[in-house]
Amino acid sequence: MMRELLELLEKDHTLTAEHLSRMLGRPKEEIEREITRLEQEKIIVKYQTIINWEKADADMVTAIIDVKITPQREVGFDALAERIYRFPEVRNLYLMSGAYDLSVMVQGKSLKEVARFVATKLATIEGVISTTTHFMLKCYKEEGVIIDDKEEDRRLAVTP
Repeated sequence: MMRELLELLEKDHTLTAEHLSRMLGRPKEEIEREITRLEQEKIIVKYQTIINWEKADADMVTAIIDVKITPQREVGFDALAERIYRFPEVRNLYLMSGAYDLSVMVQGKSLKEVARFVATKLATIEGVISTTTHFMLKCYKEEGVIIDDKEEDRRLAVTP
C-alpha cells in the first residue's frame, strides 16, 4: 500500500485522506497514520505545487551548472555538496556520474545575478575545480508534468 499511496500523493498532493482511502480501499484512519509515519520518517519530504512562471510573468533565470570537484578525505563529495546546497540560490543539487561530479540548478532574477553567484560563491569554494553553466531557455516538462500542453483532441466526432 505504501508505494501506491506515495505514487498517488506524488501525482496530486491535494488528495484528502478520505479520497485516498476510497481509491486504495483502506480505512481513512489507516491512511492518515501512514501519511504521518511517512512524513516523520522523511519519506515524504515536501508537498509542492508546480507553477508555470513564464505565464505568471515572473522573470526568473534558471541555470544548470556542471561542477567538477575534488572529493575530500573521509567525507568524499558530501562536505562540498553540503556547502553548495546551503546557498539560497541553489534549487537542486545532484551527485552525478560521468564528466562532472555535481549538477547544480540555480535560480536568479537575471543572467548577471546567476553569473555573479557562479563567479563569487560557487567557483571560489576550495575543492571546486571547474564549472560549466547552461542557461535554461524554456521549460517543457517539470516533475513529470507537461507545462504548456497544446495537444488537441484529434479523435473524430461520432455522430448518430
